[in-house]
Amino acid sequence: MGNDWAEDHHDVEVVDESGRRLVRRRFSEGIAGIAELHAVIADHLDEDAEASDVVVGIETDRGPWVAALAAAGYQVYPINPMQVARYRERHGTSGAKSDRGDAHVLAEIVRLDRDHHQLLAADSELAGAVQTLARVHQNLVWSRQRQANQLRSMLREFYPAALHAFDDLHGRDALAVLAAAPTPWAGQALTPEAITDILRQAGRQRYLTTTATRIHTALQTEHLRALPQITEAYGAATAALVAIITEMGQQIEALEAQVVTHFGRHPDSKIYLSQPGLGKILSARVLGEFGDAANRYANAKARRNYAGTSPITRASGKKLVVLARYARNKRLADALFQQAFTALTASPGARAYYDSLRARGISHNDALRRLSNRLVGILHGCLTRGCVYDEATAWPTHKQDQQEVA
Repeated sequence: MGNDWAEDHHDVEVVDESGRRLVRRRFSEGIAGIAELHAVIADHLDEDAEASDVVVGIETDRGPWVAALAAAGYQVYPINPMQVARYRERHGTSGAKSDRGDAHVLAEIVRLDRDHHQLLAADSELAGAVQTLARVHQNLVWSRQRQANQLRSMLREFYPAALHAFDDLHGRDALAVLAAAPTPWAGQALTPEAITDILRQAGRQRYLTTTATRIHTALQTEHLRALPQITEAYGAATAALVAIITEMGQQIEALEAQVVTHFGRHPDSKIYLSQPGLGKILSARVLGEFGDAANRYANAKARRNYAGTSPITRASGKKLVVLARYARNKRLADALFQQAFTALTASPGARAYYDSLRARGISHNDALRRLSNRLVGILHGCLTRGCVYDEATAWPTHKQDQQEVA
């Protein structure tokens, strides 16, 4: 069976083992639609057949519809949309595409080629909760950065002194002072004592006088100014953006606590936290994106391939090119890149491996990608064996080098 899903409906094509079409219908999203689908499938099953005999191809592995298919006992194969697009070309080169056509392609994939694809691996409920919270938290962080970039662009137009005063526009110091003084003349009217009080109320406890003096000096500098009414308009817009960024920061902190709490309940949390470069938030993101289904990754290579850290090789004739993967889970790749960078100071073995790559003329980003690939393999080994990270075991070559130097 091929299932082309959308937000409010699903196009389904049911075929038998020979490829003969039995049903082609559109079902609504929700309880009524899934009930109708179950009834249609039951009408075409043999008396001695079981639900596990039904094979479903669909372009996603998450959501209530997929969960309902799996709960019914069907064999569910999540197919990457890029693979569906390539397979579609086997049925025609015109480039035509439709929901019904995609349902047919998905049905053919699981009928003929399902041995080349992987069954749906069900993560635990807790892992799903961690993924949901970690993704929303990351979305909020990204959204706050976009708002801060917009604020920076606006300040450049009429209030450049503020950009000299603050490097981090979503930091508490910047937000507190800009809320009190959203225009250049309001900023110049602030005394060092007033700025000190603002910073104290915002939560700063250390270096109050030094920081207030630095901010006051920056705000007193002369710059080209916009016309008064335009400045007032920009000031109102600045106040609005500052309020939005401030509220987003509070919600990010509240959600971060939820991420940490849920992640801490997971039985693999200690293993993730033992990995070099992984704190609680990054660990939660990595766990959420990898999932915790025991049968999802057959080996370390499979986990590396999913992470996108392992390279791809293109060989044709005498030409051989090794490239980084670009089709990958972007959220996971971002978290693993940050882990690799942080591991440079957290793990002597990781640092030695990175330095050896750089000594061979490999670029910084490529070296971090290769280090990340090694770290993913180490994580897989720890999860498989149920053990925490050990520096000597993870980097035996580095340990041997140290012993030889000693």
